[in-house]
Amino acid sequence: MISAEDIKQRLEAGIAGAEALVRLEGNKCLVAVASPAFEGQRPVKKQQLVYGCLNDLIASGELHAVTMHTYTPTEWATQKKLGIPGF
Repeated sequence: MISAEDIKQRLEAGIAGAEALVRLEGNKCLVAVASPAFEGQRPVKKQQLVYGCLNDLIASGELHAVTMHTYTPTEWATQKKLGIPGF
């Protein structure tokens, strides 16, 4: 059984300089990820980076749904002050 910590570790290891928050409810998860790798990227590219870390879990059915929020480090600093949605 996958844990929120497992998902967090996958994201932080798979995306350069990433910091992640993960909330897992059954086989659905909410992730908030900040990384310098997101600078200048379109939303689809950011999603592809996140999914790249989780695709095997999705394919196996361990994860059914992933909701994500992606941030650059500057956006992350601002959002943490305002509150990360869902956390």
